[in-house]
Amino acid sequence: MKAGFLIISGGLWFALLGGGSALLARYESTAGPAGPAPAEWPEASPLRRAPGMATLVMVAHPQCPCTRASIEELAALLAEGAGRVTAHVVFLQPENGGADWTQGASWQAAAALPGVTVSADAAGAEAGRFGGETSGDVLLYDARGRLIFHGGITAARGRAGANAGRSTLTDLLAGHPTLRTRTPVFGCPLTTPVP
Repeated sequence: MKAGFLIISGGLWFALLGGGSALLARYESTAGPAGPAPAEWPEASPLRRAPGMATLVMVAHPQCPCTRASIEELAALLAEGAGRVTAHVVFLQPENGGADWTQGASWQAAAALPGVTVSADAAGAEAGRFGGETSGDVLLYDARGRLIFHGGITAARGRAGANAGRSTLTDLLAGHPTLRTRTPVFGCPLTTPVP
């Protein structure tokens, strides 16, 4: 009887472990929404484009754990495309969130990247202007202010490493043709507070 109980208990434990792993894998690989991005640079934006250069905008949730991987991927992208793009990282700052809430580890990591302008996005106004709904959403506008890429630069939630978004942006910044202009965005919703 004792052996049977142990076998059944062990079987249940493995089933629960497998089910939990499957749920976690599904969560990590489920993309967030990407809103409609403006085809032309929004003139109402306080963000500035550099003359004659492409401009990249990343919208981010400062408390989303997935944002760290997006910042890592941005660092790798900028190292590969140095001098070819000006970059902005815009961190959500809700009405009731102060500087401590917004300017944490992800903000510091983005601010440490050479040539990146980091700013607080009061009540998500800039994210709304650019159609960003998920942390890590990246938009690339060419030197004339036309949208040429919209999507994420991680392969899954919180996973840095080789991915379609970064390789597409690398090709675009190098002037190589690419068939892809959109990729899924993996991150927390910008409208939902993260504990």
